[in-house]
Amino acid sequence: MTMQSAAPRSKRILMVGAPGSGKGTQADSIAKQFGITHIASGDLLRRHIADGTAIGKTVEDIVNKGELVPDALIMDMLRKPVMAANETGGYVLDGFPRTVEQAEAAYRTAGTLGVGVQIAVHLEVPEEELIRRLLARARGADDTEDVIRHRIKVYEEKTRPLLEYYASRETLIQVNGARPISEVTWSIVVQLQRAFKKPSPRQATAERAVA
Repeated sequence: MTMQSAAPRSKRILMVGAPGSGKGTQADSIAKQFGITHIASGDLLRRHIADGTAIGKTVEDIVNKGELVPDALIMDMLRKPVMAANETGGYVLDGFPRTVEQAEAAYRTAGTLGVGVQIAVHLEVPEEELIRRLLARARGADDTEDVIRHRIKVYEEKTRPLLEYYASRETLIQVNGARPISEVTWSIVVQLQRAFKKPSPRQATAERAVA
């Protein structure tokens, strides 16, 4: 969810990127690399929709239109998976938060629990490549180019501001996500290994204040 320290050696990573940037693929690879849990909010939502749960019925139209699901609902859905993952080494969170407001709300909730994100990884991919990828993997009639462009526009307006938020609060890793999958994974792993060895901006500030 957001930033704080927790169990020793627990690794808590957030993937940030537009639809089609490869967040899910890379999150899965990074989770396996570090022996931690991949938590994908989109997969959880789709499972609720497929199972026809109360949550699924509430969010189905919202998801199909490419809009953002209400914060409280997502946070309630993620609380147990995040807590469980933190107990077994950490997590790679994919799909939430998607706005600065969500990140701030998650910080307030996760901060007291010690399960907040430590490092955010941003996958940068050109818009036309995103559209090409999303059209190629279209899941249904709603995955038209117009809907895809709208989803990317929502990302640019709502989610991209997260980059500045995480860069100022903790550690932000920037990665060229347009390269072959294996090259992107290698770049992320190398940068994460370095990042986990040094304090975040927030930690460094605290250490200077104590000194």
